[in-house]
Amino acid sequence: MNPSNQSAHREWGSFRPKAVLFDMDGVLFDSMPGHAVCWEQTFQKYGLHANAYDAFLHEGRTGEGIINQFAVTDWGREATKEEVAEIYAYKSQLFNQLPESKKMAGAQELLELVKQCGMKILVVTGSGQASLLSRLETNYPGIFKPEWIVSSKDCERGKPFPDPYLLGLERGGISASEAIVVENAPLGVEAAVKAGIFTVGVNTGPLPEQLLAQAGASVVLPSMSALAELWRTTYL
Repeated sequence: MNPSNQSAHREWGSFRPKAVLFDMDGVLFDSMPGHAVCWEQTFQKYGLHANAYDAFLHEGRTGEGIINQFAVTDWGREATKEEVAEIYAYKSQLFNQLPESKKMAGAQELLELVKQCGMKILVVTGSGQASLLSRLETNYPGIFKPEWIVSSKDCERGKPFPDPYLLGLERGGISASEAIVVENAPLGVEAAVKAGIFTVGVNTGPLPEQLLAQAGASVVLPSMSALAELWRTTYL
């Protein structure tokens, strides 16, 4: 499957997609503030010089990718597999002690609109935490098929590499020109654009919205609710 930059950079509404690929954290669930705090506490425990804002900047990477991003800077080397497992387990333990993340405002409405259009709905996430993955069916019953979920466990290279989104296209049986991606993170946007997919950046976090545009998002909106309204006026 050859990514096409032409497919990634079209005008909104210039085509009708067959599928929409959603990121999860910060798009379907308002979970990123919790992730960021837990990463900051984990960084401090293991002597990595990064904070919650850095976690937002590197959102989309796999847990291993985030750990090694700072291990190389602070330790002069990548973490061993044993170190990665220990550090990520500690971060996951912290996260699982938090109250459950709420559904992102506007996400349910948008998913129902996409389903009403008869389009395939997929999830492509850098998360591998079962606590969040299992909540997809609980919070959005009847929306997602297990075979159309790509997590960090499915790809050796996570975002910003295009691999997760290319795998999503493959599993959905669609081409890049037939899809739209909904992302909230610059690295996720970068991955989707590299895969040749038209990408909408939804700025649900603290980062400047221009970072989403600079990463290649063709449309940048302030919320999932805003995207739901735009979707209704465009496709229904």
